[in-house]
Amino acid sequence: MGFMDKAKDLLGQHDDKVEQGIDAAADFADDKTDGKYSDQIETGAEKAKDVLDDVAGDE
Repeated sequence: MGFMDKAKDLLGQHDDKVEQGIDAAADFADDKTDGKYSDQIETGAEKAKDVLDDVAGDE
């Protein structure tokens, strides 16, 4: 099993925690920018979650 296969397996097992981390990071960034970039931060968080789903195979 190669490195990427191991990474995909781990992401598949813990994708809910990774998504929580993405949400926490987005909330932190939104708070630090006083909501000035809320739309861009939300879009970035959703794209990160989409990539996570693709990598984990949850299409």
